[in-house]
Amino acid sequence: MSKPSISTYDPRWPEHAARLIARLRAALGTEAPRIEHIGSTAVPALDAKNILDLQVSVTDLNMAVARFDEPLRELGFERLPYDRDHIPAGRRDDPASWAKRFWRCRGNPDGDVNLHIRLVGSPNERYALLFRDWMRAHPEALAPYAAMKRALAAAAPDQYAEVKDPIVDLVIAVAEKWAHETMWSA
Repeated sequence: MSKPSISTYDPRWPEHAARLIARLRAALGTEAPRIEHIGSTAVPALDAKNILDLQVSVTDLNMAVARFDEPLRELGFERLPYDRDHIPAGRRDDPASWAKRFWRCRGNPDGDVNLHIRLVGSPNERYALLFRDWMRAHPEALAPYAAMKRALAAAAPDQYAEVKDPIVDLVIAVAEKWAHETMWSA
């Protein structure tokens, strides 16, 4: 496994994501009603790993695998065996409600991509969108969050994702209050 590398924010990330989303819409059709740019690269001015995270919201994960595998393969994606997101500490959700399917593409002209397929209305679909939108609305959080990611990548490169998950859970705990106060919805 390679050491995570945190890049300075690239203002081309949104353009790259928009082109990839357009290609995905054309390839996946109406069974992918919502495709979003998520994660740190979707937050202006936030340093991030140079990997675009995209989320496709669907009504049936098994259908997504059956119908998306071939068109995604043609676009250079490979499916990986990650079938569930972590459940934040303290939540008592049914693990099935955090199900997902995951593809990745490396070497794409518009950048490397992690493609998360999640159920419409699921807690993990909402989690990804809330993180992105809260970070966009709170630019004062960007520098400390980026500094934490850089320190984590240097100190624990092999456990980067496992250690970062509970930190993001803390951001979400704060973001939930903001979501309630602003009447934010996914």
